[in-house]
Amino acid sequence: MRQNRSTVEGMKAEETRRAHSPAPEDRRRRKALRTREALARAAMELVLEEGLDSVTVEAIAERADVTRRTFSRYFSGKEEAALDFARADTERINAALRARPDHEPPLSAYRAAVADWLADPAHAWQDSPGYAGIFALVDSEPTMFAAFERVRVEAQAESVRILATRLGVDPERDPRPAAVVGAAAGVLLAALRLWVRGGHASGEDLPALVDRVYATLVTEAGRVPVPPQHSTESDIP
Repeated sequence: MRQNRSTVEGMKAEETRRAHSPAPEDRRRRKALRTREALARAAMELVLEEGLDSVTVEAIAERADVTRRTFSRYFSGKEEAALDFARADTERINAALRARPDHEPPLSAYRAAVADWLADPAHAWQDSPGYAGIFALVDSEPTMFAAFERVRVEAQAESVRILATRLGVDPERDPRPAAVVGAAAGVLLAALRLWVRGGHASGEDLPALVDRVYATLVTEAGRVPVPPQHSTESDIP
């Protein structure tokens, strides 16, 4: 009887251990995430230290302590790796957008999702000087611009799908989701560019700047539009 009790207790202990131990799939996923983050961090550091043209994929892999083949499993090139923080941030914004209450208007929901992202201290651009340095290259390096455009297009397409689901419409037929995302994401990019081009150096608060630029959008959207003037043949001298 004592042996049986011991066996049962041992089985319960093993079940408890398994219940609290991460599944193999979870461990693999976390390991893959750590590898991706290490490569992205190495790419960002090397680009800022040596300049984009001087950095090789091999150097990034070496700094991250992985093989060249491992790098290729995660990224197509150094630009994509250096901008991976931007991809991750767009995913955070879209995750926050999905979680917004259904009653919120689309533009308000997107703005609130951006605010949720900005409020996360673990990913705050103002606390990561390297982000501004890398983002500045988007406007000066054609290959960085191309890599960022891929991130932007994919992220905004997902935002459109999220808003279309919230509204219960087909985004191929109803222009509202795309119009809202185009305007709201454009405002966010405008604020980020202002901050990168000087705001961060002067200590300007990024969330406050984003609020200010969004307020501009709301103000302009509230103005009564003036019908466009079309020229006629009589107007041509």
